[in-house]
Amino acid sequence: MSRTGVIAASLLLLVPATPALAQAYQCRLPRTLEPSRPVTPDGPARKTAIGGYSLSASWSPEYCRLARNKGTMQCSKRYGRFGFVLHGLWPEAARGPYPQWCATGPRPSPELIRKHLCMTPVPWMLEHEWLKHGTCMTRTPEKYYKVSAILWRSLRWPDADRLSRKEGLTAGDLRKAFVLANPGFRAEQVGIEASGSGWLRGMRVCYDRRFRPTRCPRAHFGLADETPLKIWRGL
Repeated sequence: MSRTGVIAASLLLLVPATPALAQAYQCRLPRTLEPSRPVTPDGPARKTAIGGYSLSASWSPEYCRLARNKGTMQCSKRYGRFGFVLHGLWPEAARGPYPQWCATGPRPSPELIRKHLCMTPVPWMLEHEWLKHGTCMTRTPEKYYKVSAILWRSLRWPDADRLSRKEGLTAGDLRKAFVLANPGFRAEQVGIEASGSGWLRGMRVCYDRRFRPTRCPRAHFGLADETPLKIWRGL
């Protein structure tokens, strides 16, 4: 069995028996999907040793409040409404910059992309994450998406829409809500990202090389617990 196969089998043992809270509300897949535009590398290839992983989730209402994003699958509401969605699963380096763009392909098929759109409702993003990050983890997009989906479904995401109504909301309140929903995690293993004006953009969950929760590096931890936080409502 390949290393990725071993990882996937091990992850299945970590998934809780209770179902994850849905973040794709009434998700409807498009009947067909045209191939997306080719993905262009945004930096140099780096084949460095993997020291851990981070799973990055985006808060859709914040992304969708921008006018330029209104017509996308993620924001149009023709295909459902989305809360937290998977941005990507990223390998982190044991030392130095993270690995990226480790191989040139193969490109995932439209059918494979369509299968995972309720997890990441941006076809181009799914392909981009495979080519930039997944090629440093495994040889096929099928295996990369499989591991990503196992991790994604193992997590319970906080009700950020409800939290947005809390007076004096802080990053610590959101972090605490995640830990309460996921008893195997501690606060230092959860990162929070916000815009320059303090609006929630996403969360990051940190893992070691065996996909066990681990402390986030300072760069991934993001906002300190006492930092005021605003959450855009849009569900």
